[in-house]
Amino acid sequence: MRFTLRQLEIFVAIAQTGSASRAAERLSLSQSATSTALAELEKAYSQMLFDRVGKSLRLNDTGQWLLCRATEIIDRAQELENALASQSAIGPLRLGASLTIGNYLATLLVADFLKLHPESRVQLAVHNSSDIVAAVAHFELDFGLVEGDVQHPDVVAESWLRDELVVFAAPNHPLAAKRKISREDVLEQDWILREPGSGTRSTVEHAFSGDRQRLKVRLELEHTEAIKRAVEAGLGLGCISRLALRDAFRRGSLVPLPVHDLDLRRSFYLVRHRHKYVSAGLATLIDHIRAFTGDATSTDDIALAPVP
Repeated sequence: MRFTLRQLEIFVAIAQTGSASRAAERLSLSQSATSTALAELEKAYSQMLFDRVGKSLRLNDTGQWLLCRATEIIDRAQELENALASQSAIGPLRLGASLTIGNYLATLLVADFLKLHPESRVQLAVHNSSDIVAAVAHFELDFGLVEGDVQHPDVVAESWLRDELVVFAAPNHPLAAKRKISREDVLEQDWILREPGSGTRSTVEHAFSGDRQRLKVRLELEHTEAIKRAVEAGLGLGCISRLALRDAFRRGSLVPLPVHDLDLRRSFYLVRHRHKYVSAGLATLIDHIRAFTGDATSTDDIALAPVP
């Protein structure tokens, strides 16, 4: 063969980071060694794999074609090396989760998995849904758990759990005392919402449909806990997953607003790249995620310990 596993590993790192210097840092190599390995790989096949734009490297069509195949070869080689070394550990596995799932479910899933496989390693990245899908599409993550619709052509999404968002307010908000609340009632209020690109924000905007431009967004925040605090402080209404509001509703620090003409249902999805090689370790983690939620079809069916 005219290529080595090391050359493929360096190629993948450059493709994912966008530069030889950042790839060198990731692999603990010198920049010259990284650049030389890429040059030798391209020279061996008389094929350019990147377009050079200033100091950055951007995958061309040939590079895109090679990336998913090279990633699979490296994953298989790592699996083989672990087996030959008689390692019982699984990993490192790179799992991504959107913020709602990451904060309220994924950490519990991973903790339970590591109790069963104590020698294993899992890297959990928590970002908004669009960032997780993009990272899966670029093979930067092995697997993802996201909320809302997934549109990327290279990513396969499998429905996992149903979820529902809830409009909520502080107990002393004028709408908190009303038994029947309409879409028009809440459109007149200030809102604290998640940032664009999050699955939660997309679900809210889809629910309001043609009225989305009328939403008076006073504040945009990336974290659900920050939104809860802002609503408790009386800055406006919020709308996040019921999963994140269980304890606040139980304590009475926040109250749900039953908006009768607003559909806020959505799904959680398991996502992976359609060409991703599913190693034995990754398959074990995916099976564990499904087993952890068991027969639950909705986040309402999952028992979580209350937070004081």
